[in-house]
Order: sequence, then structure tokens, then C-alpha cells
Amino acid sequence: MEPIELADRLGRWSADRGPLYLLLAGRLRTLIDDGELRSGTRLPPDRRLAKALAVGRSTVVTAYDLLSAEGRVVRRQGSGTRVAGPAEIPARETTHSPAFLQLLEPDGDVIALACAAPTTPPPEVILAYQQILPELAAADGDIGYRPTGHPLLRRAVAERYRERGVPTDPEQILVTGGGQHALSLLARALLRPGDRVLVEAPTYPGALEAFREVAAITRTAPPGLGAVTPAALAYVVATYQNPTGAVLPALARRTLVESARTAGVPLIDDEVLTDLGFPGTDPPPPPLAAYDESVISIGSLSKIVWGGLRVGWVRAPSPVIARLARVRAVHDLGGNIPAQLAAAWLLRDLHTLRERIAQQRKDSHDVLVTELTERLPGWEVPTVSGGQTLWIRLPYGDGTSFAQRALRHGVAILPGAGLDASGGSIDYVRISFVADPGSLREAARRLAEAWRSYEPPDRPAPAPPPLAV
Repeated sequence: MEPIELADRLGRWSADRGPLYLLLAGRLRTLIDDGELRSGTRLPPDRRLAKALAVGRSTVVTAYDLLSAEGRVVRRQGSGTRVAGPAEIPARETTHSPAFLQLLEPDGDVIALACAAPTTPPPEVILAYQQILPELAAADGDIGYRPTGHPLLRRAVAERYRERGVPTDPEQILVTGGGQHALSLLARALLRPGDRVLVEAPTYPGALEAFREVAAITRTAPPGLGAVTPAALAYVVATYQNPTGAVLPALARRTLVESARTAGVPLIDDEVLTDLGFPGTDPPPPPLAAYDESVISIGSLSKIVWGGLRVGWVRAPSPVIARLARVRAVHDLGGNIPAQLAAAWLLRDLHTLRERIAQQRKDSHDVLVTELTERLPGWEVPTVSGGQTLWIRLPYGDGTSFAQRALRHGVAILPGAGLDASGGSIDYVRISFVADPGSLREAARRLAEAWRSYEPPDRPAPAPPPLAV
């Protein structure tokens, strides 16, 4: 194929944001996957295509090399670059995150402390569905496809933000299928391949997966982010940070928001864990949106109520909500209306439910901290004031190999490396305390057994201290 012909087919390939080689590779990938560039088509040589596109040769070389690594093109010295055959194009990569694999490949013999979520719906969920039956029966002339969510729930969520000091209209709320769905929608709507996203190190692994899915590039900062540097998006868990459990102080919140505003970077505040503060502890500072209404907030009932309800939301400026709604309409037209009606009913008295659930979380936290401290005296087990996880640094070794050893002893935990986009936190593990006390005690016993027999792959482990019985 001649360079000019390919340049015409590429169209305005460089109009989006991001490195040119990623944009070029992305457009070529689309042409190949859509069949416009057929199997066996010979692509122009590096230098000739670079000249036709008015870019450096390295841009074309890197784009070709990326497509070659994906199996979409074949590059051979002497015969140039050709489009690969259908059998040579690999299936699209899917997640390898242990947090998601635990959901996809459950094992009844394993105590699951890698995914932090309630295991049983509270009785209020059943009651909520009973209460909304008359409203469902009265529904008439409603097709049920609502990309932005049911008006009743949008009003209830908006009212909740107003009560927390954040002026909010229902038009600023988009209902989602949980917090993870909200992150995926935001990534699809606001990011392009090659865009930079500023994240904490460590952070919620589901956010990293959502950003990787759209080929964004993550840049890391310590928990709280500090000063926001130029990026397409910034993501933070300001309250009961996942995985550390830290709470960003009020002054740091104000500084973060002002920094993002000055840099012109949209800021996401993941508030999914906000309602999980332990009784007797100081309440967290106001949400980031209280300092600037342009902050994008994510909420969910998955952690405070039950993950199976699959109801979450995004609070953002109306133009962002409209953009998200268009993205969502393409994928599923809208969410489960009965679940949204039930969620609206639950939000009416969420304070009472929150008090009970938060007390249960504190009790579980105290059990696990006590058990780990007694059985593993060599470990430094930090306490937290809310949330659902402990972030523990191992005395030696690495989190990945120890998590594998723990799994062989029947406990699933998360290695820290998968939560840190900087490549750090390799000697950390994240352990959820969302389980009944009996399961947590047994998990601690199994972890102690695993640690007693653990030897890091790079060097022998020192003699472990005596284990408490």
C-alpha cells in the first residue's frame, strides 16, 4: 500500500490527546480490526509513512512495534511490515487482578479476604423491595430505559449531598451499577489512549484496571496526591483510603482541590467507603466537592449495604453527567429500576443502617487485629478508624509470593504490588476484615501457618518468632 493511500485512510488520527505513536497505533488497530486493512496487506516502510504523515520516523517505528507485540502486524527484515492473519491476532487481554479473579473463580474452601465486600444482605434490603412493590405495580407508560437513573433515586442522592454541605441538583447525578461501573464510565468518557491519570500509590486496584482498560497511562503520587501535576484526570480516595484506611485532613483536602483547579485537571473523589467510619471516632472532613463543586464524586451502596444490590452513582457538573449518560446508553440503556427504587427507600434511613454496619466493621477489625498481633508478633499490624482493609508490611519477603503461600493454606489476600502503579509496595499485603469473627480467627490461624513455612524466593527466611497458640 502506498503511503498517501494509507494516510487518507487514517484520517484525522492525530486529533486526540496523547503520544503520537499511541494515536497512530490506535487508528491502525481500528482499521485492521474492522477489516479495512486486510490480512497480508503490506504497510508502507517506516520512513516513507513518516514523511507522508509529517512525523518522526520513531513515531511510525514505535507504532508498528506495538502492533507487532499485539500480533496485529508481522515485521520481518527484508519483507517489511504486513497485516497479520486472523489466527495471528490474539484475543483481547482481560484482567489478571487477584481481586477480580477471586470473584470469577470462587473456591468454597478458601476464606476470601482479597475482595472487601459484605457477604450477606441486611434485612433492610428485603424490606426495601417489599416497600416498593406498590410503586412498581403502578408503573404505566414507562419503558424502563433510563440511562441517567430513576428520578426518585437521583433526587434522594442529590438530597444526601446537600445534607453534607454540597449543593446538588438531581441533574448532577447519574445512577450506575456500583462504584466500579462508575469508574469504568468515567474512564471511557474522559480518557483517550495515552492520557495521563494521576493516582495514589497504593490505591484501589479496580481503578487501575478501569484506567488500563482504556489504555491510559498512570502516574503516581503518595496517598492524598499532594500537588496535582498536569494530567487528563486525577483520582483519589480521600476518606478511609483503599487500602491504607487513611483519612485526608481538611487542610490537605482544600490544598488538593485548589491544586487540581489551578492545573485544570478533573478530580475524582471515590467516596464508596465514606460511610464506614467506626463509632467513637471523629467524623471525616467534608467531601472534596464541598471545596469545589466541579469535583467528580463516586458513591455506592455496595459496601455499606450489599454488593448484590448493584447501585452506585456519580455526582458531577451537568455537562459531565450528560456525557456519561451518552456513553452508558450505548452499553446497557440503563440500570435495574426495581433496585434503584429499593435504593431510594434505603437512603431514607441510611443513618440507622450505617450505625449498625459500622459497628460490625469495627468489631471485625478488632478481632482480626487482635488475632494477627497474637499469632504473628513479628508483624506490625496497623489499626484504622474506618473502611474495610488492613495494609500490612511484611517483615521480609514479598507480598506476591506470600499471597500464593497463603492461598495454599486456604486464605485469599491481595499482594501490594497489584495496588501500586509505581511498581512499589512489593512487601505489602492487603487483608480485608469484612467477615464474621469465626472466619477471621480461622484466617489468622491459617496465615500464621503460612508464614511459619514461608521462604521468600530470593533468599532464605530468617527463623520466625514463636507463634501464639
